[in-house]
Amino acid sequence: MSELADFSAVDLVEAYRSKKLSPVEVTDAVIARIDASEPKLNALWAYDPDAARESAKASEARWVKGEPLGAIDGVPVTIKENIATKGTAVPLGCAAVSLTPAAADAPPAARTREAGGILLAKTTMPDYGMLSSGLSSFHKLARNPWDLSANPGGSSAGAGAAAAAGYGPLHIGTDIGGSVRLPAGWCGVVGLKPSAGRVPINPPFIGRVAGPMTRTVADTALYMSVLSKPDARDTMALPYADIPWLDLDRNVRGLKIGLWLDAGFGQAVTQETEHAVKRAARLFTDAGAIIEPVGPFLTREMIDGLDRFWRARGWEDVSRLAPERQAQILPYIFDWIKTAENFSGREVYTGFAQIEAMRNALHTALTGFDFILSPTAPTASYPAEWASPVNDPQKPFEHIAFTVAVNMGGQPAISINCGFTAGGLPIGLQIIGQSFDDIGVLRLASAFETMRPEQRPWPKVAA
Repeated sequence: MSELADFSAVDLVEAYRSKKLSPVEVTDAVIARIDASEPKLNALWAYDPDAARESAKASEARWVKGEPLGAIDGVPVTIKENIATKGTAVPLGCAAVSLTPAAADAPPAARTREAGGILLAKTTMPDYGMLSSGLSSFHKLARNPWDLSANPGGSSAGAGAAAAAGYGPLHIGTDIGGSVRLPAGWCGVVGLKPSAGRVPINPPFIGRVAGPMTRTVADTALYMSVLSKPDARDTMALPYADIPWLDLDRNVRGLKIGLWLDAGFGQAVTQETEHAVKRAARLFTDAGAIIEPVGPFLTREMIDGLDRFWRARGWEDVSRLAPERQAQILPYIFDWIKTAENFSGREVYTGFAQIEAMRNALHTALTGFDFILSPTAPTASYPAEWASPVNDPQKPFEHIAFTVAVNMGGQPAISINCGFTAGGLPIGLQIIGQSFDDIGVLRLASAFETMRPEQRPWPKVAA
């Protein structure tokens, strides 16, 4: 029965339709998987199996009548903790945040419920979502299912771990510098950063998106058919587009694809990561695509400027807290943002201006290409207890060199597994598309899914 937890969402919906499976038995199987694994993974917050079972019974009744609510009726789902769900507190991964129940579902949660998704739990994140790590002052330390001594990444830490461990097929995270793609890469799953505004969120902010984290491209596409529905609360949303999300067939012959292996700043790409990404590129070449190198196009000035702006933004919020509340924030985070205390207006503004510089640089780099391939991260995962791959609050963004510009530019990008290290840790391949070409990115990822070698069995975590 526990193997039902490993079924894809696409397969579950078909099994419900044909009456071969019931949402109740599937939900029970996922709950059993969670109960066996969660004591070691620490991926969940506000886990409510009783509510999930009640939702599953209601879904079962709808399927018996042939009247499902939507595309994911009866499919188990987790939602990142910073995406509000009505009646549940939103601690933002931080012990300093008041535990006030949310008054309403945020757009991704609302779309999930409207489509019949079975909400099992929220997923954990680091303080304020400011780390690519499972480290938090509020939650227990989240770990990577492939190796419990390794980090799942972040800030969608629990979502990445939950997807790899089989806590159901559908998970959703948020991403402002790589927070969906990085944990997806380090946990070996698929993580989509949609085009800016494609998935309505509340509150919106420059570069911030919500996106699916799943085991398969088809499941990500299925969830996008739900999440991309309109919501007037997002003042930065794109006009709704009726995209054929599940039409994933693509012949790659003749596509012109850039291969980007040197970001221009940050950590050096390890040999294992570079080899895995080059192997992926060769598969596209063998299938008839044209691969050409892309040189470094980002600069230290760009990331240092963005770093200043994000520190200033963080300090503006944290500086209003009483000293006893400030003392509850993860020291790594507090030490990072407190440096903005005496920033001048010029320092903050010139930092903010680097958003435009990054956007323009990526737009130029994409000129003449259909897509760009790159590592998702320069290295594989790192110790679970660390706040970042270099673990230095004054060098916080050395690992987001390949992901962050896509947030600033707004283009869609996806991470998909392209190999493993000698120690068995996953390596992510990032596919970047042209503006608004979400379906193109999904199609190219789906093509790669069929070309890559057979994947390793998913990790099993026992209590």
